[in-house]
Amino acid sequence: MMSEEQQEQLMRKRKGDGKRFEEEEERLDIVDLSGMSMDSLPRPCLNLTTICKLNLSNNNLQSIPESLTARLLNVVVLDVHSNQLKRLPNSIGCLSKLKTLNVSGNLLQSLPKTIENCRSLEELNANFNILTNLPESIGFDLIHMKKLSVNSNKLVFLPRSITHLTYLRVLDARLNCLRALPEDLENLINLQVLNVSQNFQYLESLPYSIGLLVSLVELDVSYNKIATLPDSIGCMKRLQKLSVEGNPLVSPPAEVFEQGLHAVKEYLGEKMNAGHRSPPKKKSWVGKLVKYGTFNAGHVMRGGSEHGEREGFIISEFRSIEGLASPRYTGMFSARRLFSPSR
Repeated sequence: MMSEEQQEQLMRKRKGDGKRFEEEEERLDIVDLSGMSMDSLPRPCLNLTTICKLNLSNNNLQSIPESLTARLLNVVVLDVHSNQLKRLPNSIGCLSKLKTLNVSGNLLQSLPKTIENCRSLEELNANFNILTNLPESIGFDLIHMKKLSVNSNKLVFLPRSITHLTYLRVLDARLNCLRALPEDLENLINLQVLNVSQNFQYLESLPYSIGLLVSLVELDVSYNKIATLPDSIGCMKRLQKLSVEGNPLVSPPAEVFEQGLHAVKEYLGEKMNAGHRSPPKKKSWVGKLVKYGTFNAGHVMRGGSEHGEREGFIISEFRSIEGLASPRYTGMFSARRLFSPSR
């Protein structure tokens, strides 16, 4: 056991550590250089490692120095929206504490692959750029992402890995050129808002898995080329807002939509249940063998007539599998006996 003196020393150490942590937090700076019409960044006059929030928005910046970004080790919020940036520095991957990144309103055609190293990132705003793709493994690495906004770009597809963002709550991918959505959307168990509107002539269908988004509250698929909504949408119990205007919809019909969201969900639910009500019956392979005279049922049935053997089977007339598997009956299922013409 610890002596009283040792306990007092431990308490003093803990208090000292807590005080030092608070002092470090207080020393972190918020730097706002927005709206200053800067073409390039001035030479920093302070220690960049003390910055927790950096706002460089609404300037004319065409690039951000790699060396500057690499030293922003404690930055949590980085805002560079509304500049002329054509690329982000690869050193952005050094920002391990970054939680919010706003790069909207620039000229970015792609995001650096190193952004996958920003593993604390919770919000990414890349609206109003000219992005044609996102890093393929973005969903495998940025697992804490809660809000992803990539509207008003030129995205053709969203990476399949995006379905691994299980903390994601908002996905805004409107005003792009999306041809399709990833198949495994049901993995996005916390997604509450999904907007894929205004992809116009490109987006023609929705995956069945969209109806398996258990937390979804708002779904906007307006102004696309969708003719049929997946029946699975009838299962979305938490859905409160569904926007579908501007689509050549056939199912559900217009008169159902006029009755409101409840009627739409009920219609799709009934349609889905009807599809599962009478599944096609599968024929037994044994029946096929008997039909074509390949399997001589007289060897297995108990006293059945030759006519009865050909007309059909009564399951209770057969010996159990266990019995047939014994050495006594094994010969009945030899290749010669099974596939020889009936006599």
